Parts: sequence; C-alpha cells; structure tokens
Amino acid sequence: MATKPTEVGQVISDVARAEGGTTKGSQSAQMQSELSKQRNFDQVSSNVGSKLDAAPDSITKEDAQAVHRAETRLQGQQPPSGSISSVAQHQAAVNEGATSSTPKGTTTGSSGLNGAPVDPNLQSQLARQANFEDAASKVGGKLVNEAGNVTKEEADLLHSREQRAFGVTEKGGLASQAQHQVAENEGATSTPSNATSSNRTTQSQMDRQANYEDTAAKVGNKLAKDPENITKEEADLLHSREHRALGHTEKGGLAAQAQHQVAENTKS
Repeated sequence: MATKPTEVGQVISDVARAEGGTTKGSQSAQMQSELSKQRNFDQVSSNVGSKLDAAPDSITKEDAQAVHRAETRLQGQQPPSGSISSVAQHQAAVNEGATSSTPKGTTTGSSGLNGAPVDPNLQSQLARQANFEDAASKVGGKLVNEAGNVTKEEADLLHSREQRAFGVTEKGGLASQAQHQVAENEGATSTPSNATSSNRTTQSQMDRQANYEDTAAKVGNKLAKDPENITKEEADLLHSREHRALGHTEKGGLAAQAQHQVAENTKS
C-alpha cells in the first residue's frame, strides 16, 4: 500500500517547488537526505530499543550493526559512548559470550559483576570493540578537523579493527569514509593504476549513490512541476536505485512519494 507523504515530506516538496525542482546539492535534496537518515535511525533504534527493554538477551550482532550504521550515518561520526549503538554492541557481545562454546564458569583470573567469572571469549570481544572505538575516535576526529591528512595506514587500521570487532565492515561506515578520504587525498599524486580493490569498492558505492541522486533529482523535479505525469516505471526505478544505494527504502521518502503519486494518478 502506498505511503502518504508526511508533513515534513510536504515541506520538502514545497521547497523543491520554490527552487524550481530538486537538483543535486540543492536545499530540498539535502533536506530529503537528512530526513531519510533520521527516519532510518528512528525506525532501527526503536526496534533495537524495544528488544533491549523487553528481551536484551535476544540482541544480536546484526542488531548492533544495524543501529550503529544508522546512527553513524545520521551523526556523520562515530556514536559516543553511552549511545544506543554502544549499548547494543555491548549487549550483543554479552549475549555471544553467554552462548559461546566455552563452558560457563571458565575464568582467566578476572571477575565480573558480583564476583562472577568472566567468559574469556566475552573479554576478547569487548577488547576488540574497545580497540575499534579507540581507532574510530581518533580517525573520526581527523576526518572532521583535518580530512586532508587522513592516511592509508589509519584507514586500514580502522577497517581491520572494525572487521575484527563486528565480523564485517559497514558500507558507508566510518572505515569506508576514511578509505574514501584517502582515495581523495591520494588522487592528487596517484595514477589510476595505484587504486586498491577497496577503493574500487568505494567507487562502486559512489556510483550507486550518484545514480540514485540523479534519478531522485529528475523524479523530484517532476513531482514538483508535473506530478500527474509521474509513471510507474520512474517510481520503480527510483525505488530500485534508492535500495541499491542505501540498502533500504525510506517510509515517506521520495521513492514512496513517487509511488503514492502513481497510485493517485491511476485512480484518476
């Protein structure tokens, strides 16, 4: 069922009309991007927060990764200690330690709450997570304050620690941003033959993002100026490119608005 545009979505549409259509880098495009990030974080954090409240032992590594990715995209930097991402990551580590093959009660000379023995697998996971957060804090600060000086060694270290801490590296995450920045920094002095496979992967993601933004600009412009002639093919293409670029489609986002408009056009 098509999703009706929200009040915020209507404001964005109004801004787009005032601008003469949505174009890449325009205020309406930036507003849409921020709205999509906020909605994604709200949805993911609500789901994970409910699990943390009702059944914390059901929190998985995938839950922690999802909320970490959403919060990082929204804030543009590594989430701080005490955030829902941090809490979910810790809970996932605790849960994995409780279900590991190491027998309960095994100790390494350390104790947890109330003097209970600490599972060595849990200790190891928490240590890997702490190492990642330390590197993320340093590289994240450098990305904000002196992006032109981020080095390949720093990006590779962050990538390695994220892989070790979570088993994967997130598309669009801090490690990915650092690697992209390194590619930008080296672009002035490197030839294309020096590009690494990780840079090619980043380029592929950038291409998907560019394809989405191009389609979003065209469809957004048509929604603002000529909504009655939005076609199902255009709405479906935007939906597909949004999913490929972001890994999901946003409720009430531009693709949803386009699909809603197609449904309205079909009725008339």
